[in-house]
Amino acid sequence: MAPGGSTSKRGFASMDSDRQREIASKGGKSVPAEKRSFSQDRELASEAGRKGGQASGNTRGNQE
Repeated sequence: MAPGGSTSKRGFASMDSDRQREIASKGGKSVPAEKRSFSQDRELASEAGRKGGQASGNTRGNQE
């Protein structure tokens, strides 16, 4: 809850459930499947996943 006891009228969580559902249903529809690079090249997707895992794992020990 926001300071002062009121809730925010902003953001996804404050929308009614129908509006949230409408927005969420649009996810992934903006680009046709044949133009999504990861749907065409499994090796590219695998490599990107490895890079992401390495990047997130490298910062954990250095936060102190």
